[in-house]
Amino acid sequence: MLDVIDSHFHLWSLTNPGHQWPTPDMPALYRDFTADDLRRAAADVRLAGGVLVQSQPTDADTDWMLAVAATEPLVLGVCGWVDLAAADVPRRIAELAAMPKLRALRPMLQSIADTEWLLRDALAPAIAAMIEHGLRLDALVQPRHLPMLAEFVDRWPALPVVIDHAAKPRAATREMDPWCDDIAALAARGVYCKLSGLRTEQGPYQPARALKPYIDHLVIEFDQRLMWGSDWPVLLQSGDRYDRWLDDAIWLTDLAECAQARLFAGCAREFYDLPPSS
Repeated sequence: MLDVIDSHFHLWSLTNPGHQWPTPDMPALYRDFTADDLRRAAADVRLAGGVLVQSQPTDADTDWMLAVAATEPLVLGVCGWVDLAAADVPRRIAELAAMPKLRALRPMLQSIADTEWLLRDALAPAIAAMIEHGLRLDALVQPRHLPMLAEFVDRWPALPVVIDHAAKPRAATREMDPWCDDIAALAARGVYCKLSGLRTEQGPYQPARALKPYIDHLVIEFDQRLMWGSDWPVLLQSGDRYDRWLDDAIWLTDLAECAQARLFAGCAREFYDLPPSS
């Protein structure tokens, strides 16, 4: 059985201060999700652990995730959130970076109307602090952001970047352009990418096989810098299951054993500098 390190999963509690999402109109997601729920969802998977990714744009959510991570062996690393535009953000980044499992930060770029927001000069102190403390950037972006992200990477080459959910291509309508060329340009710059979230972009109950053109392109362009992620429990919105998405990803990528080990574990461990699983 394949050993798996999940590069992208979420946990949340609806009663946490500042909880904003999911909302009551999302019945598949509107409940608490704990590490034990993840264990049950992945019961048929040899899951070594993974990266817990923020779901709320709040300091409270990041603090809560780090508290969970402190006692939860499935959480090998945490991708948190900070207000990159805050005046005191370098101090906050330094505090978070001192936490043993904090590995990355993720501004919720998809929810910001200004596509060029990440290029603002006011964010430079935050980006410099991330580099200083050895953190990484999870880029929660859409196809509209990719040219901007290429400029950002050119401006900040010392900051490791991974694109979440392959930048959310328009899989529901099976569009490839201009996503195809734009994401290849980022692969050429040494950026990493997550094979995650694509089932949700398809919409409910569409066949996973329809994702093959996207996945083939990602495998070719990113090669050793592509990592699998479940995006659980958001995955449930598509009507899919944890183990089924893993099986589909294995089938659709059609890789040799050593390349499989890289995609489903090794790449995430390298990018996030994750510790050995306990």
